Amino acid sequence: MADYTFFTNPMSRGQIARWALHEVDADYEQILVDWQDKQPAFLAANPMGKVPTIVHHRKGGDRIVTEAAAICLYLAGMHPEAGLLPDESETADYLRWTLFAAGPVEQAITSRAMQFEPLPEQQRMAGWGSFDRTMDALEQHLSDHRYVCGTRFTMADVYVGSTVDWGLNFGIIPPREAFVGYAERIQARPGYKAAKAVDNALIAEMRK
Repeated sequence: MADYTFFTNPMSRGQIARWALHEVDADYEQILVDWQDKQPAFLAANPMGKVPTIVHHRKGGDRIVTEAAAICLYLAGMHPEAGLLPDESETADYLRWTLFAAGPVEQAITSRAMQFEPLPEQQRMAGWGSFDRTMDALEQHLSDHRYVCGTRFTMADVYVGSTVDWGLNFGIIPPREAFVGYAERIQARPGYKAAKAVDNALIAEMRK
C-alpha cells in the first residue's frame, strides 16, 4: 500500500495537492473522483464530498487531511527532508501568506468570478474586504519577496503560487508584474512540471 491515498479530480483544487505531493516526493495512490458518482470510501473520508482529500496511512491509524492549504502544510511537516518547512525567521510569513491565500485571496477571486462584490458598507464584514485591497496587499508582498518567505522556496509557495497561477490563467488576478514574475518562478519547479503533466494528461483523456 502507498503511504497516501489521494482523492482528486484533475479539474479541481486537487492540482494543488498533487503538486505538494510531488514536491515532497510522496508515495501516493490516486483515486479519481467522479462528481456524479462519488465513491463510498471517499465520502467516508470526507463527508463534504470535496477534493482534494488525502489519507495518510501510518502505523497507529490513518490520518485524514482535507482542504488544500492544510494538505500542503501537513505534507511539509511529514516530510521535513524535503526542506520546505520555514525556519524561525520565515515562520511568520509562511503562516500569514498561506492563510491569506486560503482566506482573503480565495474569497476575493471566487466572488469576482461569481460577479459578486461587497458594497462599501459590507466590506468590513467580508473577510477579504474588497478585491482591490486583497490584490494590492498580495502584490506589495510579492514585489519585495522572490518567494513567500524571501529568497527561498517553501511549501507556502505551493499554495500561494497555485492560487496566483490559477487566477492569472483564468484572467481573474490582474497580470501585474509582481504576479507574473512570481508565477514564472514557481512554474519552473520540477515538482510543478511533473504534477501538471499528470493532471493535464488526465484532463486530455477525460475530454476525448
